[in-house]
Amino acid sequence: MDRHPELQELDASSRRLEETRVSTAVVFPGKLLQVHRDEVRLPDGALAVREYIHHPGASMIVPLLPDGRVVLERQFRYPMHRAFIEFPAGKIDPGEAPLATAQRELLEETGYRAGRWTELTTIHNAIAYADERIVLFLAEDLQAGRHSLDEHEFVETFVASLDDLMTWVAAGEVSDVKTIIGAFFVQKLLRERG
Repeated sequence: MDRHPELQELDASSRRLEETRVSTAVVFPGKLLQVHRDEVRLPDGALAVREYIHHPGASMIVPLLPDGRVVLERQFRYPMHRAFIEFPAGKIDPGEAPLATAQRELLEETGYRAGRWTELTTIHNAIAYADERIVLFLAEDLQAGRHSLDEHEFVETFVASLDDLMTWVAAGEVSDVKTIIGAFFVQKLLRERG
């Protein structure tokens, strides 16, 4: 897909803002995440330190049932110390394509298989301190089956109308950014379909 001329012009001008890596070090080599500390040269020639989290990337799925309802999950997220309502998602394994991740995670977490897949968009959810990207997919023509959660993974799945989900988003009861973006994309898509 060709980029809009306005964006191409912005891309050209943004090169003046680039920071160039001078050195890099992994200061924490975690199981899922790595924390990096880089020294960079700024556009004016000065040196600065940038700390960021490296993440392998993820795929998120909006499972859409024929009646317009969506399959959601409730999962405890330790950093926030509470359970969140989310769409199914999971980490991209080394060498795995984002669509393959989405298909695997949908089956593992919900038991559903999808006959039709649409890539919605890619988001970067924490650009100030992480390089994570999440590829969002719409999964349709769902067939129910049995889930097979990973060891030590605890997820409750449930079905809700898109209207209910949007109400929860507006009320702040659903605050997971990937879920909110996925909900808006699917709402727009369904409106376009009539």
